[in-house]
Amino acid sequence: MNEARPAWLIVRPIAHRGLHDRASGVIENSASAARAAIAGNFAIECDVQISADGEAMVFHDETLERLCDAQGRVDALNAHALSQINLRGSDDVITPLPRFLELIAGRVPVIIEIKSEFSGDLKLAERTAHLAAAYDGPVALKSFDPRIMAHLQKNRAPLGLSHIPLGMIAEAHYDDAEWNFLTREEKHALANFLHWQDTQPDFLSYHVNDLPHAVPHLLRRAVGLPVMTWTVRSAVQLERAALWADQVVFEGWRP
Repeated sequence: MNEARPAWLIVRPIAHRGLHDRASGVIENSASAARAAIAGNFAIECDVQISADGEAMVFHDETLERLCDAQGRVDALNAHALSQINLRGSDDVITPLPRFLELIAGRVPVIIEIKSEFSGDLKLAERTAHLAAAYDGPVALKSFDPRIMAHLQKNRAPLGLSHIPLGMIAEAHYDDAEWNFLTREEKHALANFLHWQDTQPDFLSYHVNDLPHAVPHLLRRAVGLPVMTWTVRSAVQLERAALWADQVVFEGWRP
């Protein structure tokens, strides 16, 4: 297998934002969710946002309200301030990525999604790449944003990423309200993977409800790209994933 497409990438099911369970006080992207995934021998998918002082923080949203008893943008506070904020309904706080990786310590693979507003700002991507390059354990990076992946791909050697899988997240349509900030041309390019020459990903993470689809099928069969699919929440979706993908990113149950 290609050095940047290691077998560990698809060997284990991947716990979406860790093995979280809000009812039990285990919140998404928390240290507790990481520990639970490790105990279950699952790989971990997590998200990172940038702090005001340039640290990668393990957190999904751009703002604090949904998950914390706090308000405002994540990037308006520094890493120390963010790491003092509790995740609502738990004993966990927002975790800086260096601490999160130290906790995992190579025991299971970790796949880091670099969040993006598609603004062209690469500070979070470069900080995450720096931490991944220095990490002693199986780690991969992915993003919806082709500019991020193209930048990391172009600068693999100087960033120390030659051995680290770089992946694109994609889906068949970008019509949901969350994508309203994109132009029609940008949506078309994403849906049809027109960034391929620039991003050259080592793996694909694709929406399970869009399977089967020509893009993941061709990349998997013609190019040999490993395909993981998100977010699998039922046995029906698991059956679909088994036909059209190599591994699942799951949530809300154990496949």
